[in-house]
Amino acid sequence: MTRRVISRAAAALVALLATPLAAATVDVIPRPLSVVAGSGTGVRIDPATAIVVPTGDAGATRAARELTTLLGTRAGKATVAGQGDAVVFARGDVTGGPEAYRLTLANHRATVTAATDAGLLYGAVTLWQLATAADQPATGPVDLAPLTIVDAPRFAWRGLLLDSARHYQSPAFIRRMLDWMALHKLNTLQWHLTDDQGWRLEIKHYPRLTSVGGFRVGRDGKPYGGFYTQAEVRAIVAYAAERNITIVPEIEMPGHALAAIRAYPKVGFAGVDAAAQGDWGVFPSIYRTDDATYAFLTTILGEVVDLFPSKVIAIGGDEAVKTQWHADAATQAQMHALGLADETALQAWFVRRIGTYLNDHGRQLIGWDEILDGGGLPVNDTVLSWHGADGALAAVRAGHDVVMATAPTLYFDNRQSSLPSESIGRGSVIALVDVYAYDPGDPPLPKGVAKVPLTDAERAHIIGLQANIWTEHMATEANVERMALPRAAAVAESGWTAAPLRDWTNFESRLPAQFARYRALGLDADEGAVEVAIRGRRDGDSVRVRLASQTGLGDIRYTTDGSDPGPASTVAAGQIVVPLGTTVRAATFAGGLRVSGVASRSFTQAALRYRVSQKLRPCTDRVVINLVGPGGPFFADIMDTCWLWPAADLDGVTAISAGVAVIPFNFQLGDDLKTVTLRPPATPAGELVVRLDSCTGPILATLPLASVRAGEVTPLTAPLSVSGTHDLCLATTGRTPDPLHVLGWVRLEAAK
Repeated sequence: MTRRVISRAAAALVALLATPLAAATVDVIPRPLSVVAGSGTGVRIDPATAIVVPTGDAGATRAARELTTLLGTRAGKATVAGQGDAVVFARGDVTGGPEAYRLTLANHRATVTAATDAGLLYGAVTLWQLATAADQPATGPVDLAPLTIVDAPRFAWRGLLLDSARHYQSPAFIRRMLDWMALHKLNTLQWHLTDDQGWRLEIKHYPRLTSVGGFRVGRDGKPYGGFYTQAEVRAIVAYAAERNITIVPEIEMPGHALAAIRAYPKVGFAGVDAAAQGDWGVFPSIYRTDDATYAFLTTILGEVVDLFPSKVIAIGGDEAVKTQWHADAATQAQMHALGLADETALQAWFVRRIGTYLNDHGRQLIGWDEILDGGGLPVNDTVLSWHGADGALAAVRAGHDVVMATAPTLYFDNRQSSLPSESIGRGSVIALVDVYAYDPGDPPLPKGVAKVPLTDAERAHIIGLQANIWTEHMATEANVERMALPRAAAVAESGWTAAPLRDWTNFESRLPAQFARYRALGLDADEGAVEVAIRGRRDGDSVRVRLASQTGLGDIRYTTDGSDPGPASTVAAGQIVVPLGTTVRAATFAGGLRVSGVASRSFTQAALRYRVSQKLRPCTDRVVINLVGPGGPFFADIMDTCWLWPAADLDGVTAISAGVAVIPFNFQLGDDLKTVTLRPPATPAGELVVRLDSCTGPILATLPLASVRAGEVTPLTAPLSVSGTHDLCLATTGRTPDPLHVLGWVRLEAAK
């Protein structure tokens, strides 16, 4: 069944079940299409509950095994039905496409019915979620009320991208990720296997791709690398298929090619030396477009096609810097012979040629929206839209299928909150509510672009959405998991749930159960959406404190006596006033259950005069990142190392101290390097300059950077002589952007 037919089938089911759409809400994410309460007796889940599968049905057996594993000691084993309660897996048609299922709880039976293995698996996942709802006990038997759920997805492509090129993840972690993707009913993993920083896929024809291109030495002098053997890949692909997940491999071309060019220099233009391979950003590296390089790339794709059964193969196509094509005589001669007007047309020709190869081998091409540039993209090629909805809408009107993967909302390398506990990520905050608000079927257009309604035929070409986990700044597997969760739950609901049922308040009410499931499964989900932010401002001998969370879910309860807040602790209602020196501890509670961790902040005079870089504000918002480094992270705009401390209380302050680190400037910026803000230094090593009220105001203090040592945060101190409440601007000086001096913390010192 094609993706368009799936979409139409789901739409038909929405129409068929229009009345039950407003029926009972259950603690299930993504929200089911139809929930209808039943009457009479439901079903009990306990160790005596039989789990029944059709004889010889491997797919039903897998779904039953997954359910048994998830329920742990609460469920029995697959067996024949007895006289007691039972979970029954059955084959049968359910309207809504191949992933549809029906779950009926009645008369001591929980019956999962579906035509496909995928539907049986998703029915089992929904049953597990019902058994782990917020109103169910954490242990012991579970009694489920009678009801019927009929469910099917809105979109066929519900996915994530995992970038294993910038940082390598183990096969065990990828299997763990596939497990929790299936529990969210996510069905596509785009696997980013090659980039400038690394080549991670074994190619038997070209072993140097992994032996050379799979390893790098960063500007910190540390070696880094890793790759996946073909045997490992086959095992991962099979593991994914059992969980109804298609792995779409991405082999970047013609840009993002440095790792391959290092291994086989004749196939492209590196543009940088090997030492730059550990940098982040947009490289000038690009493949050649001659026949020899085409043979190289299609040989690679031949092995890729053999490893991955996915009907689509991703070739990237984004951020191809064409400067070296322009400067190369042979490339220019080829363009002239082909009658191509410019390098953009050459890339379009290159993409068409690769697409033809894939078509000849029974596959189709998918690439980032730059593959539209230059025109002539074959209609059967699919577009990953990351630049904005205007390009996506142009693509669907030209007949292309489109997957919405729009930056910044669906870029999970952005922080989830502004809390200091967010230790990694780009400066923009993409909160859980932001991800949930994104509707792939009605994407927001840039300002100034007129919105023209799509026809039904055009709308059918939007086949789903995908969030991208780019890992430049995610060095560990724990980082990846934490940045993905819980935002992947919002992606899942945006991709699965019918548009009339998508409701933030309703989704928010189901979060407590979801966080409890994450904890039970040992998943490290970021709690920034529900964690309490504690902010305070001194007012004489008191502090005016505000407690808030992103979602507004439940109640925020707090204590001031040093104890952890509980369900009977005081509810924060508006601003609270506490004596100077008080420690406030707070957490979010819903239905008497603690949803978040306990946040704590001490409001001593010294604490109020200390800020880590994450609690300062960058002077500009160009490329703001939580930079990783010894003693970090360091929150900074790499284009302008300048920070603001608004409304600093300077009464009684006699000095200012700052913790400064020096880290390599490992960013490939191309011509943008010329736009980095550099302030003339007074000394060769530069200074940290503190100004009053604005970044052009009078200089209050100068802290020389000559003593800053690599590999640590060096404390610097200078006297300060001013009183009152003022904005402070702290900026570094220097003649070049490399090395990069960054702030770890700032402290206002008072006389003792």
